[in-house]
Amino acid sequence: MSTLYRRLADELRAGIANGTYPPGSRLPSESELAERHGASRGTVRQAFTVLAADGLISSRKGTRRLVLGPALRQSFSQLHSFSRWAASIGETSGVRMVELVRREPTDLEAERLELSADTRIYHLTRVRLLSGRPVMVERTAYVERIGTLVGGIIADAGDESVTARLEELGVVFAHAEHTVSAITAEAEDARLLGVRPHSALLRELRRTTDPDNRPLEWSDDRYLGDAVAFTVHSSVRASTLIRSSAPSR
Repeated sequence: MSTLYRRLADELRAGIANGTYPPGSRLPSESELAERHGASRGTVRQAFTVLAADGLISSRKGTRRLVLGPALRQSFSQLHSFSRWAASIGETSGVRMVELVRREPTDLEAERLELSADTRIYHLTRVRLLSGRPVMVERTAYVERIGTLVGGIIADAGDESVTARLEELGVVFAHAEHTVSAITAEAEDARLLGVRPHSALLRELRRTTDPDNRPLEWSDDRYLGDAVAFTVHSSVRASTLIRSSAPSR
């Protein structure tokens, strides 16, 4: 069994450690590394697989591999806000607006937002981008008083962080419940993210409440499987949920 791919992986790992390839930079392409080391592209891909398994580079194929930074502990505001999280890992956030509609809540939305069936909600659908790459479909149901504000924010600012603007307007996001699960992409998710149907996605369901524990929003966020990882740190006293950019395994 050839060990060339392991030597190559060790060399690249050393380059990442000493700053030759800092977090956020791209490694040389498969063809460049193959020529430089007199190896096949298959050998280079094996080295990439080793580094991806160690969480050092992205596992996305068809492009130069991205060097990943260490998982970052996040404040509540970073975990709640995609834009703040992107900034915390050195990425540029972006958004593609799909729709904002005022409608009756579904049974699940009414339950999670503690609403009666005859009330109205605002439902926002957007595609979130990391440095230009679509990585998440965001579907958020807001109680009407918050949704009215969201409508004004979207009309005025478009791609600005909705969370930050709501906070400026006096809305306090105090508590959140998160449920994370693995799913496959439905047709609409696949179309919005530019992937094949049934591709692996990570789903985060989130209910956010104010300081009086009144529901403000119920969100169904669906991430590309190789875009993020969620880590829970547990102890007797507390558990901390961390979102990080990470490769799929």
